[in-house]
Amino acid sequence: MVRYYLFLLLFIGFIGCSNKDKVEPSVPSNLVIEYNISTAKDGKVSFTAKANNAVSYEFDFGNGDHELSSSGVLVYTYQVGGKYTVTVKAQSASGQTVSKSQEITVERTSSLIWEDNFDGKGAPDPGKWGYDIGTGTDGWGNNELQYYTNRLENATVSDGTLKIKLKKESYSGSAYTSARILTQNKFSFKYGKVEIRAKIPEGKGTWSAGWMLGANFGTVGWPICGEIDIIEHVGNELNRIHGTLHYPGHSGGQAVTKSTMLPTATTAFHVYSLEWTADAIKFAIDGEVFQTFPNDSSKPFNQDFFIILNLAMGGNFGGSVDPAITEAVYEIDYVRVYN
Repeated sequence: MVRYYLFLLLFIGFIGCSNKDKVEPSVPSNLVIEYNISTAKDGKVSFTAKANNAVSYEFDFGNGDHELSSSGVLVYTYQVGGKYTVTVKAQSASGQTVSKSQEITVERTSSLIWEDNFDGKGAPDPGKWGYDIGTGTDGWGNNELQYYTNRLENATVSDGTLKIKLKKESYSGSAYTSARILTQNKFSFKYGKVEIRAKIPEGKGTWSAGWMLGANFGTVGWPICGEIDIIEHVGNELNRIHGTLHYPGHSGGQAVTKSTMLPTATTAFHVYSLEWTADAIKFAIDGEVFQTFPNDSSKPFNQDFFIILNLAMGGNFGGSVDPAITEAVYEIDYVRVYN
């Protein structure tokens, strides 16, 4: 019996020592996020993340960008001012994680990063603009009736404005000609403000637009790339301006859109603008916002986009055409992009 009790005590002691020697996986704790926003209003923010038992930190800056840091110390530059929710995930050597979020407000003075004031004469600046050429059934149209060309007859700069001209004429099997110019492979950008100062043509069947496509359009196609229509006007709904977004699940007739009436759209120049951040996309006319769309990382509006200007005739959205129309002019004073 004595031997039995001695054996039992030794066994219990061995188990106790084994449990004490066993190392539990470490979990980061006491995560703290410190930050310092530059007073220069240049978008720079210095971050310091600290946590017990952490060996690396993953920063989500609240605008779709992420960055890893082994020290937890880094400097990030926001391209657009606004409110952002920064989330830091601290990870231990064993892979355990803990996260914490911090809301910050960043100020950044806007600066002009691209513009065309159309001050020259002749064709649009080839360093800034290219052309889509063909009909509305060439894989990127909407069953419109025009043939897009790169002729001066359809797109010309004079007297300080770009004139995109729709003409009723037989051309390569189409009954109308026009132009569609774009900055693809010449200029694209992510976030900022776009201004298009323009005067829109009237006439039933005309369809004028200033819009943008994701720069990955050539590889992923539409609507995966995303589309932002800063301005759309069709002559069959005179003076009604549309601001629209197309993306998977919300394209074509299911697009997210809103319109507003502008009585002098076809008789006077107006500034059609887009303010675009990681959190929201705002459409405005002469500074008055008429649609705000909540943006987030699940949508395709967090990448580079390029700009398109065109004037179409008829089609899925342009509708019925007045056969008496022989010419229409979409006149653009300038296009400007600010960061």
